[in-house]
Amino acid sequence: MAASASSISFFASSIFRSTQNPKRQFTVPQCRPAFRGAIVRSELTTLPVLSFEGTEVGSTLLNLKSAASDTARSVVHRGITTDLTNRRRGTASTLTRGEVRGGGKKPYQQKKTGHARRGSQRTPLRPGGGVVFGPKPKDWSIKINKKEKRLAISTAIASAAENTVVVEDFEDKFDKPKTKDFIALMKRLGLDPAKKSMFLLKEAPENVVLSSRNLKTLKLLTPRTLNLFDILDSEKLVLTKGAVEVLNERYGAEAEDEEEDVDAGEEEENS
Repeated sequence: MAASASSISFFASSIFRSTQNPKRQFTVPQCRPAFRGAIVRSELTTLPVLSFEGTEVGSTLLNLKSAASDTARSVVHRGITTDLTNRRRGTASTLTRGEVRGGGKKPYQQKKTGHARRGSQRTPLRPGGGVVFGPKPKDWSIKINKKEKRLAISTAIASAAENTVVVEDFEDKFDKPKTKDFIALMKRLGLDPAKKSMFLLKEAPENVVLSSRNLKTLKLLTPRTLNLFDILDSEKLVLTKGAVEVLNERYGAEAEDEEEDVDAGEEEENS
């Protein structure tokens, strides 16, 4: 099921809404990287916490770094295009007329046959012949800075705060694998099993994984497998309290200060 652009939380966020100008203005775009010189701000959001039964039991803070509104789309776009491009294996390969087996003998004489002259049966004009300008193995990988990739993920999660649900840790609530119990949990949390949703758990026990793997519209991730595509492709994000703590620690405002301290210490040791 393909979600419309208006239903995806990333596009519905207020930081990505552009002001409507009745007069169309044509300006010359500036050719510069989106991340270099971008202003990073902190998005502090208070989210209610639901219990396993679906009742509100408290609240939690989601404090993530986010790109400024004028560069947020560019940062996230570069992150998602890099991820999708790096998925390409680049193993497509075809044979040219010089690599196809056979074709060494001239099929018939040059003249007096009434046919077009031909020097090989492996010409690209005949079936079984070589391929002209066909694909060859290629490395499609694109490099992206680690901080830029983290900023893209944190910006996407911060923009989806309106469609985010926080639930208490339920890793030990499933005694045995049962898809029916997981569907009941989704309904108690106000989720539609027919719509795309993403669950982010600090740890994914086997019973939880087996209970949710039959749901084609559901993505069950951990901080290790968190990726930008599944965030943007989901209409609802479900985070456990443990996952929120990991997000604040890894993508929060204090994470950058810790990284800078580590980098400064490494530079002092190298000097």
